[in-house]
Amino acid sequence: MPSTMALLSFSAAAFLLIVVPGPSVLFVVGRGFAYGRRVALFSAGGNALGEMVLVAVVAVGLGTVVAQFTALLTAVKLAGAAYLVFLGVQTIRHRRELVPSERQPPPSAGQGWRGLWDGFVVGATNPKSLIFFIAALPQFASPAAGSLMLQMLVFGVVFNLIAVACDTCYALLAGTMRRWFLLVPRRMEVTGAISGWLMIGLGAHLALTGRRPA
Repeated sequence: MPSTMALLSFSAAAFLLIVVPGPSVLFVVGRGFAYGRRVALFSAGGNALGEMVLVAVVAVGLGTVVAQFTALLTAVKLAGAAYLVFLGVQTIRHRRELVPSERQPPPSAGQGWRGLWDGFVVGATNPKSLIFFIAALPQFASPAAGSLMLQMLVFGVVFNLIAVACDTCYALLAGTMRRWFLLVPRRMEVTGAISGWLMIGLGAHLALTGRRPA
């Protein structure tokens, strides 16, 4: 297990990185504006689960292998970008359905689970997070503290717990602001379109950026 000092140092570094709004925050906020708190919270949890897959890849020693194969890393990046664009297009196409009406059924649990899946895909195909974990996790793991793989998994859990806490705050804020937009149906349609374009923009940003960690 990592030492207390290593955990504190890593937590501080992770918090400084996470607290600055980035693609994950914009993704969660976009889902919150379009679909509300429930979907945004599930999306935040799914994103963390997806990034834990990347942590596991790094912990077992495959992260460096993936990073060295440019074609494979590019394929992962483009898959994540394409999925974000798909989510954005779907949000824009169905923006009128975002406005509740008496004829529409109430939100179902399926929407939350779909948000979880969407977040998982986005998190698991984020090459920036992969590069960050490759660069950071081994730096804090010490052979003297036991299994390096276990230590990196622990650091990954800590990172994602902090991320979920921060993303939850953004999700709740976006969901609360959405209620104000719902007061005017036309306003909500415009918000849905903006949320969709936000997803498309994130996808384009992911596809066009290089291999630098974020």
